[in-house]
Amino acid sequence: MMASDMPDGTRVYLAAGASDMRKSIDSLAAEVQEVLHLDPFSSCLFVFCNRRKDKLKVLFWERNGFWLCYRRLERGTFRWPKAGERGTVAVTRRELRWLLDGLDLDLKGAHADVSARLVV
Repeated sequence: MMASDMPDGTRVYLAAGASDMRKSIDSLAAEVQEVLHLDPFSSCLFVFCNRRKDKLKVLFWERNGFWLCYRRLERGTFRWPKAGERGTVAVTRRELRWLLDGLDLDLKGAHADVSARLVV
């Protein structure tokens, strides 16, 4: 399940700071509810990162069960928000893609979205 496969209205929440990558679905769903104060059964992506910033877990509820996706970088790190800066960070699917590609979320240099129109 990729971010691009999610419905357009899907919200993405990053758990700022380090998370324990040993946690499974039930533990992460409890963290979403008790720490992030969000509903783990909503149609949102919840993204967690380890202390070394080279591993991510994404939790997502779909109809009758959870998806748990895991990504490990062989080299480099993710540009992850620190716990002291913000608790939960809401991002767009596009910004999640940037994060997965190794870009900084605070990067201001991205191209603006453009919608094409037919000139007659």
